[in-house]
Amino acid sequence: MYLSRNTKPISYLKANAAKLATELKANGAPYIITQNGEAVMVVQSVQEYEQAQETMAMLKMLAQSEKNIDQGNVISADEAFSQLRKRRGLSEL
Repeated sequence: MYLSRNTKPISYLKANAAKLATELKANGAPYIITQNGEAVMVVQSVQEYEQAQETMAMLKMLAQSEKNIDQGNVISADEAFSQLRKRRGLSEL
């Protein structure tokens, strides 16, 4: 991804919103939008946004899992499956 190629002034966004939307959908590369020469926003496709949000959620879950392990908040796999079966009303295998 080359942000220098995808940096546009806000006037470009205003004048070419439909074109920009088509480009975002086609290649997924985000655009940096500037105002008075300073970066003020990032415009990206919904698909890329959703993917980024899912990635962030997974990273948060991994970080929480590592924290739980460090704190000793763990149970064995057998105990975890036993608890799940109990919650679902399933008999032990």
